[in-house]
Amino acid sequence: MSDHDLHALARRLTGGVAAHAIEHEALERAALAGELHLLDVREPHEYAAGHLPHAVNHPLSAFNPDALPKDKPVVLVCQAGGRSMKALQAAHDAGRTDVMHYAPGTGGWKARGGRIVM
Repeated sequence: MSDHDLHALARRLTGGVAAHAIEHEALERAALAGELHLLDVREPHEYAAGHLPHAVNHPLSAFNPDALPKDKPVVLVCQAGGRSMKALQAAHDAGRTDVMHYAPGTGGWKARGGRIVM
């Protein structure tokens, strides 16, 4: 996937929102379709207690924007949006424009009826 395609997909997933936040329905569709990488920035014990399907643990305490996948857009998630926003800022500061976050977090996902896996 070219950089142009990645950016176009990221714009589609966020609705062009400058803050790079992804909405629940868009996240559900894109995650199921394998159109993005979903990274949970909570600590390993929190991740092990339950996370979004298809999420991979990438704790904020060891967050390295240079280690993020580059072949598809990246969505960051935490419990309630605070840590994912910090990770998002670090990714943007590192020049990544294809990274967004799911602001409601795992708690918001669950509150909307989203499935949690362990």
